Amino acid sequence: MHLWISNSTYPPHLRFPVKSDAQVEEIRVCTNRTCRRQGSMQTLHTLTALAPPDISVKPCGCLGRCGAGPNVALLPHGQIVGHCGTAAGAAELTVGLWYGGGVGDASSKNKSKTSLDALALSMRAEALIGEADFCEAERLLSQALDLKPFGGIHIIYKQRSVARLAMHNYSGALEDATQSLKLAPNYAEAYMLQGDAFLAMNQYDAAQKSYSTCLQIDPSIRRSKSFKVPFAH
Repeated sequence: MHLWISNSTYPPHLRFPVKSDAQVEEIRVCTNRTCRRQGSMQTLHTLTALAPPDISVKPCGCLGRCGAGPNVALLPHGQIVGHCGTAAGAAELTVGLWYGGGVGDASSKNKSKTSLDALALSMRAEALIGEADFCEAERLLSQALDLKPFGGIHIIYKQRSVARLAMHNYSGALEDATQSLKLAPNYAEAYMLQGDAFLAMNQYDAAQKSYSTCLQIDPSIRRSKSFKVPFAH
């Protein structure tokens, strides 16, 4: 995946611009003491939510340059982006790396705001799912999708599949899980939900196939309380 950003497009607060011909496979966010105080946990959460599904986002130890933190490393080439300590900054960086538009320009800011608004809705919906208010969660997640965010769409579809399963809207849950997988083909949780929907619709062979694929991608998910053990063979 090629970075479109040239050095000249970076505003001063992004101190260490990436190379325009680099490829990013993984993002690491410093969560050491200094960067954590400067807001790196928010950066980690935002990048995790908005980065493309094939990009791994992980916390890491000190990257140096502590006075310019929070620092983010773009791997495998190791370029460092500094002063990335707000959700807006993390979102703008994500826009710049993968979704087009100059970092800091009006277009990027608008894309960033839209996606952060959608992320806020999905977080509220996740809390509502935990409170068993599935109808309101579904409404908020539909609203988030209507915003057409640039990132995290596969997660929103997955969350709405959870809500719809709980509401016994099995065809809707299946549709959402399948849409999530179109966007993120290796998303184990979406395969699990797809299997749950098939199981609820008495499509046992299809359910077993989805669960088996889920386990191939992430064997540890077998320990999830929501995993259907009879189909884990």
